[in-house]
Amino acid sequence: MAEYYVERRHVPKDQLFGLDLPTTEAVTRGDYEHRIARPLLKRLRDGNLLIYASNNDRQSREKATNEVPIEAKIRYVALCYGVPLKILSDPNLKEEGMDKLRPELKRNEAAVDSELALLPVLAPKPPLYGAVLNRLYGVTNAALLNPTNGLLMVARLDGPSPEIARGLIDKAIQAETDGLWGRAYFDSRGLTNGTYKLGDDWMRGSAEMTARLGFETVLDVDAATFPASYPMSHIAIYAGWYDAGVSGPFTLPKVEFMPGAFAYHLHSYSAQTIHSPSANWVGPLLAKGATITMGCVEEPYLEGTPDVLTFLGRWIYFGFSFGEAAYACQNSLSWQTTVVGDPLYRPFHTRALDQHMDLLRRKSPLIEWSQLRIVDMNQATGLPVEKLIEYLETAAETRTSAVLLEKLADLYFLKAKFPEAALNYHKALDQSPSPQQHIRLMLSLARTLDFSGKEADAFGVYQQFVKAFPDYPDLLGIYRKLSPLAEQFGKSQEKEQYQREINRLSPSAAATKP
Repeated sequence: MAEYYVERRHVPKDQLFGLDLPTTEAVTRGDYEHRIARPLLKRLRDGNLLIYASNNDRQSREKATNEVPIEAKIRYVALCYGVPLKILSDPNLKEEGMDKLRPELKRNEAAVDSELALLPVLAPKPPLYGAVLNRLYGVTNAALLNPTNGLLMVARLDGPSPEIARGLIDKAIQAETDGLWGRAYFDSRGLTNGTYKLGDDWMRGSAEMTARLGFETVLDVDAATFPASYPMSHIAIYAGWYDAGVSGPFTLPKVEFMPGAFAYHLHSYSAQTIHSPSANWVGPLLAKGATITMGCVEEPYLEGTPDVLTFLGRWIYFGFSFGEAAYACQNSLSWQTTVVGDPLYRPFHTRALDQHMDLLRRKSPLIEWSQLRIVDMNQATGLPVEKLIEYLETAAETRTSAVLLEKLADLYFLKAKFPEAALNYHKALDQSPSPQQHIRLMLSLARTLDFSGKEADAFGVYQQFVKAFPDYPDLLGIYRKLSPLAEQFGKSQEKEQYQREINRLSPSAAATKP
């Protein structure tokens, strides 16, 4: 895999290192020092990739406040599948000043990535107990993220299988070529006060920002996470919290991640393992198709987790690479965060206008997403909905795009023009929508027909729905809509059938099954 990455990213072959490493995800502090950190630093110094000032005066060296390289020919390290993930706690390790730490910080376990990030700093060596403040947190100049400032950006090409890890390279390069397109989803907890409000502030701020930057954005404010029944289509960006294990739409057999997608779930142990396709969050998200993510190998506490708002701002607005954005959004190093994906991945390096014109020249079908971005950006700035409708009605791409027709229908619905909304939902259904978009369109169509007083037509759509999607996670909710409609229209046989389904699917009935 490392050789493949070198080939795809045109990395000089003398910067490809192989080390004799344990095959487990967790390693002792001794193995980390002797088999990972020291051999890697030696390779970097011997290859003149990190160049330090010549200083043989021991007394001067001991007085140095922060001995870092004066020149660095690299900024990133990409750890490939098989490199250990985390360093185990060493109860025998003693350090000066450790007794002054708060009890929750008297710990020396860490993510390998986060520990290696401080590898360039030789004197004084950073403490191993607790977290080390990242002085470059929040920078807007990516060039500052450099070993000469004491930071090595470390990410890993990893996941539940070598094939999944290898795919992270290909999907990143594809999205750099074609752009990262799709929708953004954020899952807050509806918190307005308390010590955990910070996490919700990150999610709400992220949703507001992606909407302004042209992504069709959904913000969930319920205490629970997105349910499995939520039709999450065309996922370009997802961030949420705080389920212990993968849940909701991400448990479905097929998750609609777009090539290059970022997916992140904030939880203390989201990356306790990343080689499992079902445990925690990082492994399952990668297994389902995400291209980049982050997670924590052990308890980091909320303030020690990545600031997703800062990450997305640096990545999308400032055009940072994934690695740059990932290290600009962490206020703690030598701590618990692992960064998974190609650190060089930079999908937002091209101006939106230039990208739009390029898609037009190439007659790319992705132009529908660029047109949607134009509409969403103007909607976020307060342009009247009538103007947005006019734009979509006259755009040639709208006629054959399920994406644009759905947006047009949504805008008509906002203006309470229900017949026009229903017409465009119908048109979108005829343009081969994705499976999850198909679900959303049918539910939106039925709701619109109901609003416009066409309950009989809504009844028909719901009937079609249960036939088309027999595995839909919330069939109970659909049958609860069908049952009163069947009674309203005097369809007693259907009413009885729907009531039987309601009884069968109700939680109380399920609880009594042997």
